[in-house]
Amino acid sequence: MKIKPLLAVGVLLASHPLLAKDHKVEIEFDVDQSGPLIHKDIYGQFAEHLGRGIYEGVWVGEDSDIPNTRGFRNDVLNALRDIKVPLVRWPGGCFADEYHWREGIGPRNERPVKVNTHWGGVEEPNTFGTHEFFEFVELLGADAYVNGNLGSGSVRDMAEWMEYMTGEKGSTLAEERRKNGREEPFEIAYFGVGNEAWGCGGNMRPEYYSDLYRQYSTFLKAPKGNMPKLVASGGHSEDTSWTDVLSKNIEQKIDGISYHYYTLPNSDWDNKGRAIKFSEDDWFNTMTRTYKIDDYIRANLAKLEENDPEGDIKFYVDEWGTWYDPEPERDPGFLYQQNTLRDAVVAAVNFNIFHEHAERVTMTNIAQMVNVLQAMILTDKEKMVLTPTYHAYGMYKVFQNATSIPFDIDSPEYQKGDESVPAVTASVARGEDGKLYLALVNMDPENAAGIELDIDGVKAKRAVGQMLTADAMDARNTFDKPDVLHPVAFSADLDELEIPAKSVVVVELQ
Repeated sequence: MKIKPLLAVGVLLASHPLLAKDHKVEIEFDVDQSGPLIHKDIYGQFAEHLGRGIYEGVWVGEDSDIPNTRGFRNDVLNALRDIKVPLVRWPGGCFADEYHWREGIGPRNERPVKVNTHWGGVEEPNTFGTHEFFEFVELLGADAYVNGNLGSGSVRDMAEWMEYMTGEKGSTLAEERRKNGREEPFEIAYFGVGNEAWGCGGNMRPEYYSDLYRQYSTFLKAPKGNMPKLVASGGHSEDTSWTDVLSKNIEQKIDGISYHYYTLPNSDWDNKGRAIKFSEDDWFNTMTRTYKIDDYIRANLAKLEENDPEGDIKFYVDEWGTWYDPEPERDPGFLYQQNTLRDAVVAAVNFNIFHEHAERVTMTNIAQMVNVLQAMILTDKEKMVLTPTYHAYGMYKVFQNATSIPFDIDSPEYQKGDESVPAVTASVARGEDGKLYLALVNMDPENAAGIELDIDGVKAKRAVGQMLTADAMDARNTFDKPDVLHPVAFSADLDELEIPAKSVVVVELQ
């Protein structure tokens, strides 16, 4: 059955005719058509030894006055469970290629104290190591993505870490793991062979790294059924050379190539832009620059299609998110930044882009989980606050392992000068629960958008879901006011759908 128009009104929206300047968007799809699975790991997280990301953010120790379960903060655990975190990447990042796993096992009071030369030059006590990481992901009900040290480690170090984690029999390394409190092998979903080999991971050329990958991966072995997917360290930004060279030169034991892309409002690492109190021009620049990832993914996937037409090698965006100037009163090496409605819109725009490329893009990890860059959660000793980005993840969790539905969208542009982005982006999918979901993101901070849906294959009468928006572009939650911005109910009959400016909306079509 074809329904046109099919529209709905959010309960908090004024019922008024669209102004001439407001956007009119058309979306058409057939619910009987299906696209690729939207893998749950697209909603993965990243936890690096950086600033207060691990210590205080996740780990406080069993003796802390902050309520905890075996040293892990209860408030953070419960919040992350609520958004169904599917995957956590650890220990880095740049930190990974200076991390020596043996320093993070055994009695905590006997572990060596090192200096974190990448992030702030602070002491690293190695209190949170291999066993703590796996306990953390198991408490979350998530899978593990471990990043190995290729930059300053050795083939033997990496191979022995793999055996320590996964060994089943009575080898010395497996027995050492058991002595340290873990009888059964750990389960690893993904294992990264180095990180950012083009930069902090060794300043290598792709040709050189691909030879090292072939060598290191040869010796990465695990019992049958417990071998993780191996991830090669790929490129960043508009660069496709890493994807091209790696997919040509690595012929065995490669499941995916990583890719990193950060959204900087000013595209200047020395003057990235402010996290709060920014202008509408800053908002626009952020949207145009985050949307570039769509072109960059397409360019890299074109290389994969050329070199791997069978589709065996996936494309993992295992670091992404917004990156702003450090706050003046904060240690610049800790990468702590405030998180606003703008960040939630950026997150949702990226979700929609990842969904569009879900056949090859099957895993991504936002940077980072707690207290670092585009975080889900901010903490201040015993206090915790959920960020707008956290709420975007909560709204989109219905898309984990959903089946995408192809659709056509005709959206006006949000434009300034010669640059523009679509005012509205979308996702359509059939959830694991069998329900039909529609996500909409309005990047325009000034103009609402009317949505006309033309749907084949279903007779629906209502749209029910949630909406995230605010009057201020930099609306945010603080420790003093932790609930300023959160999703609100969105429910209406299907005769008009209008989404406000600068909003994220996720609804079920009933």
